[in-house]
Amino acid sequence: MEEVARAATRGSLLDKVKSVAVVDSFSWPVADPGSALSAALGIRPCETVRSARGGVGPLALIGDAAARVASGVLDAALVVGAEAMTPYMAAVKAGQETGWEDPGGEPSRVVGKDRDASHPLETEAGLIAPIFYYPLIEHAHRAAAGRSVDEHVAWVSSWWSRFSEVAASHPDAWSRSRFTPEEVATAGPSNRLVSSPYRKVMNANIQVDQAAAVVVCSAETAAAAGVPRDEWVFVHGSTGAEDEWFVGERASLHRSPAIAAIFEALGRPEVEHLDLYSCFPSAVQTAALEMGLSLDDVTPTVTGGLAFFGGPANNYTLHSAVTLVDRLRESPGRGLATAVGWYLTKHHALLLGSEPAEFSSHAPSVESARTTIIEGDVPHALTESFTALYDRDGTPTMGILSAKNDAGRAFGKSHDEEQVRALLDGEAIGRTVRIDGSEYTLP
Repeated sequence: MEEVARAATRGSLLDKVKSVAVVDSFSWPVADPGSALSAALGIRPCETVRSARGGVGPLALIGDAAARVASGVLDAALVVGAEAMTPYMAAVKAGQETGWEDPGGEPSRVVGKDRDASHPLETEAGLIAPIFYYPLIEHAHRAAAGRSVDEHVAWVSSWWSRFSEVAASHPDAWSRSRFTPEEVATAGPSNRLVSSPYRKVMNANIQVDQAAAVVVCSAETAAAAGVPRDEWVFVHGSTGAEDEWFVGERASLHRSPAIAAIFEALGRPEVEHLDLYSCFPSAVQTAALEMGLSLDDVTPTVTGGLAFFGGPANNYTLHSAVTLVDRLRESPGRGLATAVGWYLTKHHALLLGSEPAEFSSHAPSVESARTTIIEGDVPHALTESFTALYDRDGTPTMGILSAKNDAGRAFGKSHDEEQVRALLDGEAIGRTVRIDGSEYTLP
């Protein structure tokens, strides 16, 4: 963290920094990391800031800093994020502490908000982690497109493989391996099934050690610090929004009124460089759908995405922002990065450009319809989507489905081998299902 911070504040920029903002860290979960970083850098900023938990944190911190610089409150702010999962996981497995300093205290401010991401009825049905929610959203995309499972996996693999090509040419990518569409689609020992329809390489890779930093400052500050003009990149806009907080309360599993509203608030910009948040393929599809993009025609990543470049917990989008800056220095124009928190719950976007523009941070109004999550037994509903969790040997061990009727949406799970296979053999979507408590039965 200190290393990238010093690299970002070369020359006299460090002396101008009055705000040190740090992305909430999974591997270093302290309340005020900015104070420890400031001490290591030998500076005394006016404030330290931390982002709330979630993948939107880096872009929200950049947007917050840009707004304060634009209003004249700050001359320069440092935004930093880092994860060191290798030593962290080694300590966890050994039952030891990492030994990393906790500076104590609280930051001056926390940007963003957070709360439990799952409705109790979702949790009861086994929806407890991204590897369950995003595949559920994926099958909803598949159903909307009218594809079979095999057809959909082949289609996703056709453009997901291009993400690996981008990562292979990125100097800071965690994985530099190129995957063909066939290699992405084919399940095997090195690419095992995780949760239907996802193979391992379709999942974000959190097991990385990565750090990034940017300085947000006024043009006057950059000039005074001797930053060459051809290295300036301007923040044109930054804004965020939320969908219905609980997935089960959304009108449609695979749509995002919040992303659509953010894109409208930014003026539906045409950009030369684009990075859509890519924790799982379904997240990319939802953003592309709301933005009117065809994934057959574009490769919406500048890094290679969280599966190939690396998914450093909450900090991925600081890397996508840094890469956009590099791209815009090399090839002038505009660049857009999007971010997601939880299960397509929280969203943020950052618009950058090689030429100055008036900064915009207009918060959009999100229009959405809420669906009721049904509590209690559901004698009759139609299966809307599903996923199944696989053991490491490729055996499906648990099924989860969502179903709808006139009363709303219900979720169910099953560990029964026959019921799990019923989801995977043939087409489960559209079938009648009964849910007793949190257990589903497909006739």
